[in-house]
Amino acid sequence: MTRLFRSGSVRLALGYAGLFIVSSLLLVGLLWWRTVGYLDRETDAVILSDTRAVGDRLRDFGLVGAIETVQDRGTNGDKNAIYLLVNPAFEPLAGNLSAWPSEVGYTTGWSHAEMVHAGQTRATRLLNVAMAGGFHLLVGRDVEDRVQVRALILNALAWATAAALVIAVLGGIVARRSLSARIDAISRTTAAIVQGDLGQRVPEGGSADEFDRLSRMINQMLEQIQQLIEGVRNVSNAVAHDLRTPLAEARARLEEVLRRKPPQDVSGGIEQVLDDIDRLIGMSNALLRLAEIDSGVRRSGFRQIQLAEIATEVAELYQPIAVEKEIEFIVETSAGLTVNGDPFLIAQAIANLVDNAIKYTPVKGKIDLRLAVRFEGGIEIAVIDNGPGIPGTEKERATERFYRGDASRGKAGVGLGLSLVASVAKLHGGALSLADNNPGLIASLLLPKAA
Repeated sequence: MTRLFRSGSVRLALGYAGLFIVSSLLLVGLLWWRTVGYLDRETDAVILSDTRAVGDRLRDFGLVGAIETVQDRGTNGDKNAIYLLVNPAFEPLAGNLSAWPSEVGYTTGWSHAEMVHAGQTRATRLLNVAMAGGFHLLVGRDVEDRVQVRALILNALAWATAAALVIAVLGGIVARRSLSARIDAISRTTAAIVQGDLGQRVPEGGSADEFDRLSRMINQMLEQIQQLIEGVRNVSNAVAHDLRTPLAEARARLEEVLRRKPPQDVSGGIEQVLDDIDRLIGMSNALLRLAEIDSGVRRSGFRQIQLAEIATEVAELYQPIAVEKEIEFIVETSAGLTVNGDPFLIAQAIANLVDNAIKYTPVKGKIDLRLAVRFEGGIEIAVIDNGPGIPGTEKERATERFYRGDASRGKAGVGLGLSLVASVAKLHGGALSLADNNPGLIASLLLPKAA
């Protein structure tokens, strides 16, 4: 539910529903106020008019005139009208009530009461007026019809509120689906671009609305980005390809010179040059491999692979090097750990992590290669050593291409190992994590488990 309410489209739909309901309630409430208020004012006006009429008769013709007027109105007047004229002791003198109603009380002024009128219990609106000589006049109206009208309006108000709520929710759902459909299209496109498919573009609906204008601007931006990236990639690939051929030729010539057994001092120099050339060739191969990964073309070779087999093969490859440095190399794997991916790239990534661990772990150190299922459902390939580690200030830059920290000064390498691991993790929908082992480093390659 928390994630649902974080959605902008859901909040927009709820806001639309709330606005619709409030506006509907205001409209129906205004209708209620005007209708019921008009009926009440009309009733009060009639009661006041009758009261003044009886008062005028009492003033002009005395008690006899007032009694005649009340009697005439109570008998021949409106059947919903209530009249009662009483003496100071509240004994009836004239009217259509047999006694002063106890529900009204003896205080002058307006009141509402449930009274038996015409053989039925009815809602009444009454006015008690003190007359000259201590007489009291009770004038009222049967307002049961008004109460029924009021109840009808309240019922209509409740139904209107329910209908407004349903319409608002339906409208909100339609608005959310429409909005979500456009946003999902943009999200799918950006997800494909993140995975390396730079040729994807955001679809346009053809309606020239705000989303179409946004999609058009995003596509123009993507076009420009693709051109820039392709330009950089083409230059990098061209340089890497062009370097490999002359480097390979130079290496072949130097090996031919070595086979002729030159003087010892010359042989040492040639071997150093060969090492430098090998490093340059490795750099070129790494750059080309990174270009392949970034382009996403390696995704076509994905299949289900057993990580335990790959990890074991990598460990067997590096075991002799670890033995030579007297490093304790422990491998902990379990069967059934499968992922969807490129087996060669994953093997290369694990090999890079193990190679770095062996390179920086001191003599008689320890390295652990562990494969385990994390609680999130993914698989963790962790390489743990007790070397110098990577300082916290350098961890964020450790995966940058050609970046080498202070601990790597004087060590062989070009600064592309962790960059390749991070790219492989990204291609497979995972991530590379670097943490402290105190001392040493925990390099974890996190990959999603195959379904």
